[in-house]
Amino acid sequence: MAPEARIKAFLKTSATALCAGAVALSSFSLGAEAARRHYRSHHHHLPELPAAPPRALPYPQLPLPFEIPGAQYLPLAWADVKGWGDDNHLAAYKTFRASCRPISAQTGAPEPKALGASLGEPCRVAKSLELADDARAKTFFEENFAPLRISRLGEPDGFVTGYYEPVLEGSRTQTDVYNVPVYRRPSNLFVRGYKQDSVSLPNKGPVYRKIGRRKLVPYYDRAEIEDGKIAGRGLEIAWLKDPTDLLFAQIQGSARIKFDDGGTVRLNYDAYNGYPYTAVGRILIERGIIPKEEMSMQKIREWMAQTPDGARELRRQNRSYIFFREVNLSDKEEAVGAQGIPLTAGRSIAVDKSLHVYGTPFFIEGELPIESERAKTPFHRLMIAQDTGSAIIGPARADLYFGAGQEAGRVSGRLRHAMHFVMLVPKGLDPTARAARLPVPDPRPSEKIAKLFPQTEPAKDKPAAAEAPSKSETVAVAGPVPLPVPRPVIEPVQEPRRPVKNRSHRQQ
Repeated sequence: MAPEARIKAFLKTSATALCAGAVALSSFSLGAEAARRHYRSHHHHLPELPAAPPRALPYPQLPLPFEIPGAQYLPLAWADVKGWGDDNHLAAYKTFRASCRPISAQTGAPEPKALGASLGEPCRVAKSLELADDARAKTFFEENFAPLRISRLGEPDGFVTGYYEPVLEGSRTQTDVYNVPVYRRPSNLFVRGYKQDSVSLPNKGPVYRKIGRRKLVPYYDRAEIEDGKIAGRGLEIAWLKDPTDLLFAQIQGSARIKFDDGGTVRLNYDAYNGYPYTAVGRILIERGIIPKEEMSMQKIREWMAQTPDGARELRRQNRSYIFFREVNLSDKEEAVGAQGIPLTAGRSIAVDKSLHVYGTPFFIEGELPIESERAKTPFHRLMIAQDTGSAIIGPARADLYFGAGQEAGRVSGRLRHAMHFVMLVPKGLDPTARAARLPVPDPRPSEKIAKLFPQTEPAKDKPAAAEAPSKSETVAVAGPVPLPVPRPVIEPVQEPRRPVKNRSHRQQ
């Protein structure tokens, strides 16, 4: 073959190989049908290839009955819920019925979470049942709910703390003794998507200070407010003796203030300034001031009383600031939770509202220091989600409400414990229903087909003296990887030089 013919043949072979490679790559990105059309556009002389039949997905995308981000679930039988039979179910039933009142009265747009809509059916059943004994209350929960173990993804347990309603001494006017203001929500506090006079504002996300009609800047933090940024604007509800009292009232989210004249004002959480809550107790632990195993609200109070300058600096580490509103409650009534109903001491909990729905029952089980700081009191109690808090974040995170006064404060102040969480899911939302509708995997191939296509396990690091495989085992031995065809060596051909004629640069 002549040198020119050999060069043309080589270039044609290379072009064909490159085109085939392009088709192979395009089949990954364009799909089989697109690759077929691409190949046909460059090779009109080839016969039409049949299109591959579409293959159905073996596991279709079925909707979840409900989904809580960052959580893991485990369906249980009632017999597997530790301590379930030892609780006072009637007390839990009465608290659940209280939550059903706002659930049944909901109008307008329904609760977007699936669990919220499903609570309507158990509430309809509870409305017609005036139960008076524990056994029937226990049966009610078992017939209308399914237990579901829940925790943060990758963690076995949840976490609980406690809260209460402080009872504080105060004054309606500022004096030398009572000079710590308790503020209501300022009129220039603004949250996107809400009117400034909205009854309920979120306890998460950015909060702004509105300047004029359009300008928005972050709201003042705790240090700025304590330094008087909003003083003298008529926002003071009452005055307290100690800034530590105000700090703990803000942490709890509610308070009773008793005046010298015998009157009382009840305060509830209304809004916050947009900064995340920073636990002052954690700061004291990190600084080595109070050991972790001794940490409690009482220990924090004692340290702050002994170190006023340190207390001021510590408070300002928590830039979050809570504003209150007055509520019409008597001294005999409990604080009102975020669901809008009075809480029940020992049965109400605060949960993460972005994940959960008010009215959801949670069975919480473990050991807590209820009787004393060192005690390990068994705790297995059905609680109802009726409140929330800016520090309550996560699928298995709860703040247990213990009531009002000093004793409730002592108990709740020493709770920081891991506990088991079992969420009671209405049977209208069966978490196992989706799994029941999933198709079974493809059947295993016959033994004859399996022999034709032996499967090899991934290579593992084995010692040099590993045992030889038995005769009954099928071992696929990989052949050598073929090397590419060597590029042909083409000798350069020297063509005879042609005489060059002299041409003038400009034609006549």
